[in-house]
Formats: sequence, structure tokens, C-alpha cells
Amino acid sequence: MGKEVVKVENVSMKFNLMENKVDNLKEYVIKLIKNELRYQEFWALKDISFTVNKGDRLGILGLNGAGKSTLLKIIAGVLKATEGKVTVKGKIAPLLELGAGFDPQYTGAENIYLYGAVLGYPKDFIREKYDEIVEFSELGEFIHVPVKNYSSGMKARLGFAIATIVEPDILILDEVLSVGDAKFRKKSEKRIMDMFDKGATVLFVSHTIEQVMAICNRAIILDNGSLVACGPAEEVCKIYEEKFIERESGVMKPRKEKDGKAKKKKKKKTVNVEISDEIGIDPEKKISKDNDKKSDEVYIIAENKSDVLSEFMTENASENTENKSEGIAETVPNSISDNITNNISDNN
Repeated sequence: MGKEVVKVENVSMKFNLMENKVDNLKEYVIKLIKNELRYQEFWALKDISFTVNKGDRLGILGLNGAGKSTLLKIIAGVLKATEGKVTVKGKIAPLLELGAGFDPQYTGAENIYLYGAVLGYPKDFIREKYDEIVEFSELGEFIHVPVKNYSSGMKARLGFAIATIVEPDILILDEVLSVGDAKFRKKSEKRIMDMFDKGATVLFVSHTIEQVMAICNRAIILDNGSLVACGPAEEVCKIYEEKFIERESGVMKPRKEKDGKAKKKKKKKTVNVEISDEIGIDPEKKISKDNDKKSDEVYIIAENKSDVLSEFMTENASENTENKSEGIAETVPNSISDNITNNISDNN
């Protein structure tokens, strides 16, 4: 068993959310004076406990709002947990919301010292590494311009250069980084991989199980602020795929009855939808059967990629036959059928 470098013990995080939206400061002050402000407790994390050993690469999986980023911020020291304790041994490079701690009124050069201090770097160390930070960020003379005039990409590049100037013992990554243009992105990815090769302990948040399996040896799953799985990356990724990805996409496996037989659902059928770049129906693929099942039809719909797809449902062949035998009046709303009848009478 390796040396523990991160220990999370019974960590919980509470946020007080305002029940009613306040649009401006004046409205806020009025409600405050009248004692009309009401808050609702929201627990982003609930009693989280796990350990990370030296050299581990821990993947943190979970759907949106599960508490992944909040957990990383607590470990990095950006947030203080409401309850519980976090112990970290070693230097941390937190790649979280790069540049979020910059003061927009200060120049890039001044923010190097400010952001470095936030990350816990001594002033002498920052002075020693100053030229290297500026060179890596590729900002040139813009380093003497106030950060309020920077693009988001420029802020991210400077933030990345500062956060990774040390060789960290622990690297914290929130999602996949897309820093700057293609050239700078390649350079930043190389720096991260160099840290991997030097044996840095990694805490990595991702929605993609393929990335976690490729990078990590261990993984955890967060669901609505609770820790629901922890173990080897391959096993945890399998659980995440079966229990969470299918739930989010609406594709669920059939339930089993007490006798072990799968319970069959009636009427509702799953339809697969494919998208192409052209508008219209693909003449070569129009409609095809999926595995020759009469009850499931696959529609090949060709739309613009920016359009939102609607959900399509089909009825099986027997149901269509029943509807036809019962007549059109059964499937047409009464108001429409009455109008049709009246129009026919008027014409006669």
C-alpha cells in the first residue's frame, strides 16, 4: 500500500441558496430591511470519505451537478468544507477555472504575483520563475496590459502557465483543458503528460469513461453529492456506464419479475435517430428495420446538426391493425371529426 497523500474524511458542503431571485442591490437591501430574504439549504456534498495514495490517478465521475468540481475545490483549498476534514501532503497544481482569481484592474505581470500568492507560491519563487511564466504564456507585451482587456483564452493561458510552473506532487484537473489555440493546447497537453510521467498524483474529473480508463487506475462516482462507488477504474467505469449513463440517456434494461423473467413493456418502442449534414430524408436509407423486429423501426432522419431532435415513438404492427379496424373516428379528436362531418353535410 502506497503513502497517503490525500485523505478526505466525512466531508460535507452546504450552500445557502436564495429562494426568490433578487435582480439588483436596491431590491436586495429592501428585502433585507423588511426581513423578507429567505434561504434554502443545499448540500452539494454529503459525508464523502476516501483516500488517494502517492502515484494514484483518481478519476472522478458523475453527472452534471453531482458535486465533482466542489470536491476538487475543497481538496485544492479554494473552498472550506462545512463539515469534515481534508488532509493533503505535497504541492498541488490546481487547474481549476484558470484565471478566475485574477484582478481585472491589475496587469498580467501584477496578476502573476497575485495568483501565485493565492496558490501558495513564495514571492521569491515567483520572481525567479517570472520570465519562464511569461514565455510559456506567449503573451509578450500584453503582459503589461490590464487583465480586463484580455480574452478568455489569454487569461486561461496565463493561469495555466502560473499553475503549472512548479513540479507538483498532486495535479488536479477539472474536465479536459482547452487552453488557447491548437499550438498552445498541444504545448499545455505535453506539460501535463510530463507531470504524469514524473509520477504526479492526479485527481481528474471527466464525463467520459474512456478518458478515465485511459488515464486513471482508480475511480469514484458521485451522485447528488454522495459517494456511491470507489475502486479500480475499470470496475467503477462499468458501474457508471450501466447505472448512470443509461439512466441519463433514458435507455434502461428491462426489469425482472420475482421469477427472474424480464418484464416486457408494451406500446412504447425505442427509436434510433441518426443525423447527417443535409436536409431531407436519405434516399438510400429512408426507413429500415432494426434486427428485423416488426415492433422496432429505425428512422434515418437528416437534419441540420444545430436542430433539436424530437422523440419519435412507433406502434407495433398488431396495434396498427387494431386501430384501422376500429375506424378513423377512434384516432381523430372529436372536435376535428365533428368539423369533417359538418363540412361533408354542407357540401351535400
